[in-house]
Amino acid sequence: MSELAPSGFGDVIRDARKKQGWSQGELGEKAGVSRPTIARIEANNDVTTATIAKVAQALGLKLELRSE
Repeated sequence: MSELAPSGFGDVIRDARKKQGWSQGELGEKAGVSRPTIARIEANNDVTTATIAKVAQALGLKLELRSE
């Protein structure tokens, strides 16, 4: 079975978290947010941009906004 490419922001976060070997709780602690917040992000639910920035920073990800 092959892995599917990430289709949303939450998928990118989940993949990056798993590559670090972190649980949702561990990522939440490192980002300063709760484990349920990480679960909401990974489910592609709405969260604030401030929260997204915290989580991306904790994972060492670069955020880039583009207009297409």
